[in-house]
Amino acid sequence: MLQLIKRYPLFALLCAGLLTLPGWEQALPAALQISGSLRTVFIFAIIGLGLNVVTGMCGLLNLGSAGFMAIGVYSYAILTSSIYPFQIGFWPGLLAAMLCAAASGLMLGLPAIRLRGDYLAIVTLGFGEIVQDLLRNLDGITKGTQGINPLPYPSLFGYTLSSADHSAWYYLLATVLAATLWISYNLEHSRHGRMWFAIREDELAARSMGIYIVRAKLLAFSCSAAFAGLAGALWASYFSSTGEPGNYDFNLSVLVLCIIIVGGLSSIRGVVLGSIIMVGINSIVLDRLARFLGTSDSSSAAAIFLSPTNWKYMIFGLVLILMMRFRPEGILGPTTQGRR
Repeated sequence: MLQLIKRYPLFALLCAGLLTLPGWEQALPAALQISGSLRTVFIFAIIGLGLNVVTGMCGLLNLGSAGFMAIGVYSYAILTSSIYPFQIGFWPGLLAAMLCAAASGLMLGLPAIRLRGDYLAIVTLGFGEIVQDLLRNLDGITKGTQGINPLPYPSLFGYTLSSADHSAWYYLLATVLAATLWISYNLEHSRHGRMWFAIREDELAARSMGIYIVRAKLLAFSCSAAFAGLAGALWASYFSSTGEPGNYDFNLSVLVLCIIIVGGLSSIRGVVLGSIIMVGINSIVLDRLARFLGTSDSSSAAAIFLSPTNWKYMIFGLVLILMMRFRPEGILGPTTQGRR
């Protein structure tokens, strides 16, 4: 079973979706009702595929994924919520969120594209923090810490989904993820993908071969931001709210980076597998363990100390240390070994 999940992670997720069929999940014990967490896996896999473009394929360390996701969330909210005059609907809202996030990726890339390594990481980190502060302080537009709600649910063939339609939401997100995987695969095997890999391996040699480095990097930033914006719009629609801007902080960017490192840099299947592992630990394993220990709803000092969810970042750090020590190429490893 573990080998099946490792080789075909998306297929394993789709099979797990059988648990969301009407009547099935309710018949399971509470510990096995994981459909909500699995939908979170899909959304983070989409963000991970975006980060995989700029970090895995192009070799640029980006710590601003949460900022691009937040831009997608609030772009979708402002353009679709009933409290604003636009109200363009769910599907145009998804496209608009992708375009707004892609434009922000382009604007970030223009001044920062010539930076490398730690300097670029610091700039993208600062970008994410600036976006979070702007969303919190522009309360006349973003409603500040209150968030924007309600937001429209998807409408399919005249049927409107709600957050209670577990099965429909599950397969909608699975379809969007499958489309994103198809786009990622074609990007990887396209002329642009070959340029990104060349830049990652040796930027000077790529420039000598006639590759326009700035244009290729800007395209990578825009594609990565567009994927994050799409995931943000889906996230906002599912919860029918943007939530508080503090939800899109540096910790979220680190989680996305952990996903692609654990799964394997530049490995598309590895992104899905990394999302299953990291988001599964965060949303399924630790949550169920806290319930089992009886520390999920207690505010006592002992419960706070013993609650597994309060130790999750230490666990994530330990996972990264072990990965770098024993398997630095990730669980699946890069899919481009033959191109080197």
